[in-house]
Amino acid sequence: MNSQYSIAQTRHSLAEIVHTVESGQPVSITRRGKPVAVLVSQAEFERLSGQQAPDLWNAITAFRANHDLSKISDEDFASLRDASTGREFSWEA
Repeated sequence: MNSQYSIAQTRHSLAEIVHTVESGQPVSITRRGKPVAVLVSQAEFERLSGQQAPDLWNAITAFRANHDLSKISDEDFASLRDASTGREFSWEA
């Protein structure tokens, strides 16, 4: 992390700092020379906090890793299917 700003510098250079962070480089904010905060882009924050939705393939892979699909059979779904033919239709009004 190369970029480091004091709180006072941050007040005066916020637009520049936001551009730096948007480009993917984190910025350290210091108070009296000691780091107190780090600014990161929204995308990096979501990645670090796990808020980013997984893509379909990763979701499928994770599901397969957590569930034993060999134990699933057609009987497991038999009670879920509606056996009715659907709405009744009559030509008579």
